Amino acid sequence: MVQGKKSPSRKKPVKKRVSKPASQTASKGKGLPRTLEGCRKQIDTIDSQIIELLDKRACVARQVGHIKDRVGRPMFDAGRHIQKLNIMARRGAGDFPSDGLRLVFGEIMSACLSLEAHQSIGYLGPEATFSHIAATRAFGRSVSYEPMGSICEIFEAVEKSWIQFGIVPVENSTGGVIHTTLDEMMNSSLSICAEIHTPIQHNLMCRAKTMARIQKVCTHPQILSQCREWLQKNLPHAAQIEVASSGEGVKLALKNKTIAAIGPDLASKIHNLPILRRRVEDRKDNITRFLIIGHQSPSPSGQDKTSIMFSIKDEPGGLKRLLAPFSDKGINLTKIESRPSRKKAWDYIFFVDLLGHMDNKPLIKALEEMRPHTNFVRILGSYPLDTQNTTNF
Repeated sequence: MVQGKKSPSRKKPVKKRVSKPASQTASKGKGLPRTLEGCRKQIDTIDSQIIELLDKRACVARQVGHIKDRVGRPMFDAGRHIQKLNIMARRGAGDFPSDGLRLVFGEIMSACLSLEAHQSIGYLGPEATFSHIAATRAFGRSVSYEPMGSICEIFEAVEKSWIQFGIVPVENSTGGVIHTTLDEMMNSSLSICAEIHTPIQHNLMCRAKTMARIQKVCTHPQILSQCREWLQKNLPHAAQIEVASSGEGVKLALKNKTIAAIGPDLASKIHNLPILRRRVEDRKDNITRFLIIGHQSPSPSGQDKTSIMFSIKDEPGGLKRLLAPFSDKGINLTKIESRPSRKKAWDYIFFVDLLGHMDNKPLIKALEEMRPHTNFVRILGSYPLDTQNTTNF
């Protein structure tokens, strides 16, 4: 048998990708202007329409304030506010960035809220901390902000109604939980009204021209834990000093050239402290979850989270029996943490986050079934999920 020669394989012609002209890629529909002057005229017309609609919205918002005052309803619903921001971000058609849409509507809602009633928000100060950034991201710039010296002060100010709401950090995707916040929740009657997730980008800021001159890095302990690997690799000679906030670190760095701070871009801009190195966090998907605390209990939104705390009876298998009702009813537990109760040795309080609202029947039934196995149970709040930047939560 004679084998013939193999015929050469015929390669398929490769189609070259031809990039479309900018005029074609920029316009998805018909009727768009072809000239720069025409585009500017159309933008002016659209802007005028936006202003007209904003005026209409402000008029309705003012009427909402009158109605709430008449029927005795709270002027601001933090849960609905965050829910509305999430909805607006999801409704974008695609051309306008969703995060930008959220920021724009955040400012619109903030301005309209100021027409209804004055609102004062407490955050972990000083100005330009990540807590400040999270607060403005949640409430906009048309409310009043009160920088507080500690998380404990924020809880006290809200409890005594010196301010309407407080915003406190509760956990970070890389650094873990903020224990001070959990400890305050154990002794507070306040409710969690909403949550907000904020991307964290750390920068090394100082007056020194080179890192060799830096002797100390001063910032919040949570930030130090989020930048530990970078600091060990790039500043092994510098002492790591824990201070109350990133803002306190900035103040120290302004006074001393051998001290560096770690914090956000906003701190550099406000305090005129140069950034020596950008993005020094160990993980680039770094996100901090903040809680908005107040005296409200938001209504179900359809996408809710409930936070509870409890103490279990000292009996074998107690925790397993206690959590079984949630599993049996298909309720998803997203977080469980424990803290010493501070009442007696080896007595712990458990904090649990789960999906669903406390008005949901399966959750009500699960809570009823778990109570016999606990010393106490307290619902910390049911509130809308912040669906933005939720990768690590």
